[in-house]
Amino acid sequence: MAGGINKVILIGNLGKDPEIKSFENGGKLANFSLATTENWKDSQTNEKKSRTDWHNITISRPSLAGIAEQYLKKGMQIYVEGKLRTRSYTTKEGETKYITEVVCDDFQMLGSKSSEGSLSGGFNAPSTPEAVPAPDYSSNGSDDLPF
Repeated sequence: MAGGINKVILIGNLGKDPEIKSFENGGKLANFSLATTENWKDSQTNEKKSRTDWHNITISRPSLAGIAEQYLKKGMQIYVEGKLRTRSYTTKEGETKYITEVVCDDFQMLGSKSSEGSLSGGFNAPSTPEAVPAPDYSSNGSDDLPF
């Protein structure tokens, strides 16, 4: 196969409201963090465990960034599709830093973690597939992988 595949699908909760940058040419950029949590049962201690990972999300498509600006809020659960991108920058001290982020191609709002509930009527970003909640394998009594 020539080339490769770079595809990311995440379901998680926003760690903060999106930060929006607007440009003179009408362009818009949205950035936010997304938390995903993995749950499992320790086979030795039978104790439930979890781990939360934080992902940097960037939306560079102006129309989608505008939707994120208008509707996304801290704590909301969303489905994100995109690709991984690593970029570098130089600090004031001359040190090169690297950051890996998910460049979002599409998202769907799934609900809200807060007690406020989800938006009335809801909103789905255009051409987003139906999101399916991630299965919880922690309560199936087995530590075997599901595949």
